[in-house]
Amino acid sequence: MADVNRGNRPLSPHLQVYRLPLAAITSIMTRITGHALVAGIVLITWWLVAAVTSPGAFEVADWVVRSWLGFIILTGSMWALWYHLLAGLRHLAYDAGYGLEIEEARKSSQALIAGSVVLAVLTLIVFFVF
Repeated sequence: MADVNRGNRPLSPHLQVYRLPLAAITSIMTRITGHALVAGIVLITWWLVAAVTSPGAFEVADWVVRSWLGFIILTGSMWALWYHLLAGLRHLAYDAGYGLEIEEARKSSQALIAGSVVLAVLTLIVFFVF
């Protein structure tokens, strides 16, 4: 038998109505940063392989690594590495049963974002100063 009230039922919430909590966004970002780390790994691997291949290949790879595009990729990968590391530590705490309350998860998400940015900036400062 056909459902005659089908048009009267509410629709499921979607992204334009439902706002993801910060803990969910940071969890999704953990997966994204894990995949984004591949860009930096590929660039560094290419640079190292070119170094042992030939001087010409190394010149090209070194030019790309030292260009603005290489700087953006390596800086983004460095931030992703810090973010992914801190998120992994947070998930270890989750596995141990700590920080599972909504307010604690929100605060740890904020700390995760702030900590990854601070560590990335400190890494850049150390890299350029020393």
